[in-house]
Amino acid sequence: MTVLGAVLGGGLVGCGSAGGSRGEISAAAGRTPAAAHSPAHAPSAGAPAARKPPTLAPGPAGLTPVFKRGTKSAGKVVALTFDADMTADEGPRAAEGEQFDNPELISLLRRLKVPATVFMTGRWAEQYPEQARSIGTDPLFEIANHSYSHYAFTSPCYGLPTVEKDAMREEVERAFGAIRRTGARNVVPYFRFPGGCYDDASLRTLAAEKVTAVQWDVVSGDAFATDADAVAEQVLDGVRPGSLVVMHCTRSAAPVTDRAVGQVVPELRRRGYRFVKVSELMRG
Repeated sequence: MTVLGAVLGGGLVGCGSAGGSRGEISAAAGRTPAAAHSPAHAPSAGAPAARKPPTLAPGPAGLTPVFKRGTKSAGKVVALTFDADMTADEGPRAAEGEQFDNPELISLLRRLKVPATVFMTGRWAEQYPEQARSIGTDPLFEIANHSYSHYAFTSPCYGLPTVEKDAMREEVERAFGAIRRTGARNVVPYFRFPGGCYDDASLRTLAAEKVTAVQWDVVSGDAFATDADAVAEQVLDGVRPGSLVVMHCTRSAAPVTDRAVGQVVPELRRRGYRFVKVSELMRG
């Protein structure tokens, strides 16, 4: 099925498109110490230490590693990921009532007991701090970094404004800071490039941040879609053992995602699939 189109100029531009990435690395799965950005909080007395989220070993020449899907040996597991997009300049639109959140989707995932990874922009966390804290303190979920501004890290990228090279690391650090200030604790050292667009230069620049870049192998097509059945069909047609699905958590630009998820989850469970967060998929 044709991928449901990306629309230029919106906060979700290119996020659900598989064709935006360049310079991709087939990084060997490995583990490095948790990134400096992973949350640090001591376990209570007598409680077992929390498992550190896995990361991949650096790619060739020390580039930021890229993770696209789990291994087939992982069996029938699938990770649903949701981009909580909001660009740095969309505050006025939110003030006028545009809804960049999707609490109904999060409630549905909770009711269905579906673990998920939310890739959150710093601007979204600032706009919806209570929701970010709720997501980031629920063990069902984990929050990963989707930049602060949702601007592209290489150009062209679906019409997105482009981050200057010397500001790329600040985009990552500022987003982690905004997310943590909400009180979110389940924050993992993973980063998703806005639009899925990157090149060797951006991978090299972000290497010092010690994050693993996370892409996907299944495009849901939910960005700007109006047909939930078509979105669900596209996901169900694409999922294979170890798949990583990209979807969105933004009502104004992905209005049918919750309805599509309501179809996808029971059907994949009927097929024998188990849902996991990216950290578990990466752990293998």
